[in-house]
Amino acid sequence: MAKVEDVFVGSIDQGTTSTRFIIYDRCSRPIGSHQVEFTQFYPEAGWVEHDPMEILESVRVCMAKAVDKATAAGYNVDNGLKAIGLTNQRETTLVWSKSTGSPLHNAIVWMDARTSAICRKLENELSGGRTHFVGTCGLPISTYFSAMKLLWLMENVKDVNESIKKGDALFGTIDTWLIWNLTGGVNGGLHVTDVSNASRTMLMNLKTLEWDKPTLETLGIPAQILPKIVSNSEVIGKIVQGWPITGVPISGCLGDQHAAMLGQACRKGEAKSTYGTGAFILLNTGEEVVQSKHGLLTTLAFKLGKDARANYALEGSIAIAGAAVQWLRDSLGIISSAKEIEELASQVKSTGGIYFVPAFNGLFAPWWRDDARGVCIGITRFTSKAHIARAVLESMCFQVKDVLDSMHKDAGEKGEAKNEKGEFLLRVDGGATVNNLLMQIQADLLGSPVVRPSDIETTALGAAYAAGLAVGVWTEDEIFTAGERVESATTFHPVLEEELRKKKVESWCKAVSRTFDLADLSL
Repeated sequence: MAKVEDVFVGSIDQGTTSTRFIIYDRCSRPIGSHQVEFTQFYPEAGWVEHDPMEILESVRVCMAKAVDKATAAGYNVDNGLKAIGLTNQRETTLVWSKSTGSPLHNAIVWMDARTSAICRKLENELSGGRTHFVGTCGLPISTYFSAMKLLWLMENVKDVNESIKKGDALFGTIDTWLIWNLTGGVNGGLHVTDVSNASRTMLMNLKTLEWDKPTLETLGIPAQILPKIVSNSEVIGKIVQGWPITGVPISGCLGDQHAAMLGQACRKGEAKSTYGTGAFILLNTGEEVVQSKHGLLTTLAFKLGKDARANYALEGSIAIAGAAVQWLRDSLGIISSAKEIEELASQVKSTGGIYFVPAFNGLFAPWWRDDARGVCIGITRFTSKAHIARAVLESMCFQVKDVLDSMHKDAGEKGEAKNEKGEFLLRVDGGATVNNLLMQIQADLLGSPVVRPSDIETTALGAAYAAGLAVGVWTEDEIFTAGERVESATTFHPVLEEELRKKKVESWCKAVSRTFDLADLSL
């Protein structure tokens, strides 16, 4: 029997801008990791694409490098690796040929807005308008979700259309693409997705956890191109020869935000916010499907086993969070690296009346305005780049507050867990949370504490937990007890005066209202 120190679980974390592979030991400590950034393509304004083959290669490189690093550190990974978990950017959509394994178009990324005309057409034609499918899938008609992207590919890409007619097309989100290739590709690769990723397509029935036939018929999407839906924690298949790791079972799969919920060990009534390219706030509603009346999404949290009962969640999705910092760096040159923004923004005590709303491709929750475009208001001769940098940080926090305000209304007092002081704690994670100023601003604008764990990369950890759970490395009790260990966490408490907080929120709402109906501005 293997010693505790010889038991490891790997995690593929495929994000919007980079791929990572992390190896964890039995005590949930990372013992080897590697990260690779990949190319973002912007063919037209509002369009965002990825090369699926480049993503595949990034996984290969990260696997090999992480194993090499762990082995060099003295860990017997070759014999001790028990399972692989996978987590991925959700909604990003691709179609490929099952006979050749080649993508038939670049992957259309979740934040891509090219499908706005398709969305408007459906809203006008369907009796329920924008919310026509909400009762089934929990999601409004939006450019955000996979079904709309798939419709665009079917209508605009000849190879996709012909391949579907020939019965040669496979549809999937990035998890499906990776698992198919890892388990054999054209030589018997498994065409599967998990319940969390499937819940983001608009095509899965939230209650049955199966593809919804009436929705498929309404949209004209053939069922035969869709993958099989599995739970988040079960042995799916083994990695085949030709990869740096072979023979190890893939036994955990979750969309990135669902993985972060598990990594944060969020029980019913607890919420987490992940700050990455976008920001994503989820509140675990337990086994109850809660339909939002305040602009949020009803989605699946996780289903930890074939026969396990599903946990559901309310979600608020924010399209642009860390991406706004990248914009300051790459497009404006105000900073030369993302980490510089904290120092620059700290040079001023306020934004000087500047309010920045990063509606680059519209606004997601709770506004759902794809006609919105970014604005920066309140500019005077006094305005400096430090004020703008601070306004960018505040924009991330204001958007999270907008979502949490809606969440509080939907969940009610009974739907939220509070500490002994009666405080609702927001658990945070993701790369941007290393920014202490950002976290303090977040606590100030919420008027409640923000808790940052010692390991902020909880997305990869959540996928590892799901995989390890399926093969007996961890139990559910161990995973959720780990979330209670707060001695190593950092808590940010609000210090902003209530009156000033209210005035800032009013000004933010005024700024948001200025973004509406700007999509048709002349070039």
